[in-house]
Amino acid sequence: MNELLKREQAAINGQVVRREETVPRIGVFGVGYFKYWEQFDGLLEDLLEKQNVFVEKLKKNKVDIVEFGLVDDAKSAYDLVPKLKAANLDLIFCDMLTYATSSTFGVIIKNLDVPIVLVALQPDKAMDYSKASTYMQLYNDDVCSLPEFTGVAVRMGKKIPDVIIGTLHDDPQSEKEIKEYCNIARVLHGLKTARIGHIGHPIEAMLDMHSDATMLTAHFGVHIVQCEAHEIVTKYQREVNENEIRTEEQRILAFFDTPDPVSDPISEKLKPEDLEVAASVSVALKKFVEEKKLDGLAYYYNGEENSDTQLVMSNLIVGNSLLTSAGFPMCGESDLKCCLAMFIMDRLGIGGSFAEFHPVDFKENFILVGHDGPHNISIAEGKPVLRSLKKYHGKPGFGAGVEFKIKEGPITMLSITSTYEGKFKFVIAEGESVEGPIPPTGNTNTRGYFKPDVRTFLTKWVKEGPTHHFALGVGHHAQTIRKIGEYLNIESVIVE
Repeated sequence: MNELLKREQAAINGQVVRREETVPRIGVFGVGYFKYWEQFDGLLEDLLEKQNVFVEKLKKNKVDIVEFGLVDDAKSAYDLVPKLKAANLDLIFCDMLTYATSSTFGVIIKNLDVPIVLVALQPDKAMDYSKASTYMQLYNDDVCSLPEFTGVAVRMGKKIPDVIIGTLHDDPQSEKEIKEYCNIARVLHGLKTARIGHIGHPIEAMLDMHSDATMLTAHFGVHIVQCEAHEIVTKYQREVNENEIRTEEQRILAFFDTPDPVSDPISEKLKPEDLEVAASVSVALKKFVEEKKLDGLAYYYNGEENSDTQLVMSNLIVGNSLLTSAGFPMCGESDLKCCLAMFIMDRLGIGGSFAEFHPVDFKENFILVGHDGPHNISIAEGKPVLRSLKKYHGKPGFGAGVEFKIKEGPITMLSITSTYEGKFKFVIAEGESVEGPIPPTGNTNTRGYFKPDVRTFLTKWVKEGPTHHFALGVGHHAQTIRKIGEYLNIESVIVE
């Protein structure tokens, strides 16, 4: 049995089993000033111990750390450049151990395209001024060179690097920021190595969704794997056995509730035949994803009326929802840009579900946020629901539909759109998912509240030119996503 099937079938009691986590490579080097070492005996050793403490903090975040020691003059900086380039790094931390001249940094930032974060974590929250000494000051001089380094970055034609300022011990804020940058590195690493499958084409009339696969590689690094619908259909027809179907049915029922229909006349209680089709297609889909070595999939394919192709391609919803929740973002309507937005959120650990805007509730000042098709059930509020749908509105076919609302609390939206000039743009916003009923239509929906009010927010959002699809994640992470956009040289706008 392949590894993906092993992981997927290891899920018990409706718990999602995640894919093997992507491990980014992070470089660390410290900076100091060589003239201090003869002047202050023991200072170098104390500074290196500070760097060891910082490295231990990084190790808590499941990253591959490459240590490069300490740079204390121009020569050692020049010597370090080829080593940094050869290490295939996703992000670099420059540990500001004490005052250091910018000759230790200028040539490094000039020659690298990898994001660099300056870390200034002084060991003491404050000096004991009654016992203060030059040694003590130098030991705590982490912030001293920050303006010199950022100023030199500008003179080298580079963006000003991000900065973490705080203390080395008992500082939850700096720990949070370290984790944030490790997660950013996880996203950048994942994008560089991702294989995103693409089947069919976007719905013809949706002009905002069409993408150039080569430009996606150019800007994000991902490889778009052009796949064929028959590759899944063939597996459904020939490679799925009865035992696999029954096992998958049990697994699906462990994840989902199957309530009676409510008010929507096109929805029914989940029918056994729809469950069987969903389970069969889910097994075929997992085999397809494993064979193609995919990290995600965007798909839309009509197929001939009443054919196996139409049956299979219109019933990917359940299998894709399970895979999305396990770390393989799957996006309907063949929207590659939204699939990448979901991928970014997944690697940040905040979910990432396929979404668009639904009707506004002007009485209570919210808008329904959701979509039909596959979704990320790992961020569902309560147990998600499966309903049999007599028709998929606006699309061919019928079968099982996934319904739930996003976890209550803060949410973040990311739309990846493209401009007239052919460039990509991140449109980002934060809001709240609030408790309340949603339409029982076999689709996801969440009551989204946005400041200052729904009318003003929507006006601002649409004026940034987003696609009508976006990824929806939990928590407030607009600034983190903006940083990812900056590292990818993609324009990013936070709608507030």
